[in-house]
Amino acid sequence: MKDFKQIARRAGRIALQVLAVAFLTSVAWVLLYRWVSPPATWLMLDRRAHAPVGKGYHGIREENRRIQYDFKGLADVSPELPLALVAAEDQRFLLHHGFDGDALLKAAKSNLSGSKQLRGGSTITQQVAKNVFLWQGRSYVRKAAEAYFTLLIELLWDKRRIMEMYLNVAEMGDCIFGAEAASQAYFGKPAAKLSAAEAALLAGVLPNPLRFRASNPGPVARAKQRRVLRRMRALRGTSYVQELVESK
Repeated sequence: MKDFKQIARRAGRIALQVLAVAFLTSVAWVLLYRWVSPPATWLMLDRRAHAPVGKGYHGIREENRRIQYDFKGLADVSPELPLALVAAEDQRFLLHHGFDGDALLKAAKSNLSGSKQLRGGSTITQQVAKNVFLWQGRSYVRKAAEAYFTLLIELLWDKRRIMEMYLNVAEMGDCIFGAEAASQAYFGKPAAKLSAAEAALLAGVLPNPLRFRASNPGPVARAKQRRVLRRMRALRGTSYVQELVESK
């Protein structure tokens, strides 16, 4: 019995040490990315290794697959894009602290009502946590990790850095990540020159950029673009994100 208690205490100490190391590592990782641009994300590596499959996907040839990714500061991106992303993805981005209870409740009600199209309630911060720090897939463990990293991000970064990270790592096409790469690929110009309509198109196809392509938008993508433009106008244009864009 005494030996069992000693083993249990030793195992408990080891478990606490492992948790402490994991916690400190995660904090250091998030702090590092507050100032340093990620060289790559798990999704980028996955896309490079495996072409996505599914309904509506029209990818590039396997032998030509390479990651297009060019991290740009928020000052080097048109203010129309952060506005479009807020309008399309998370209209309470400047108000919440990582989680939007109203959006989650609406999503749950929509999904439980039997809607054919599942509705998500993730905030931009949650998507940054998922895109930058976590693997792809669906599981309770991953959702718990997403919530944990969301809290760390909101605690250690400001809203400007969160938006900057999101618009640089978001998947905007097959092997195309971030505003600069997408703007060059689809419009032949830097992200700093994006118009409101172009920004709305990029933001509108974000939920499924492999199916709704900004390079050759169909009627559904155009409808999404118009909806985002209406929301951008409802938010009073770029003045809504002026403090976010100008803060340093």
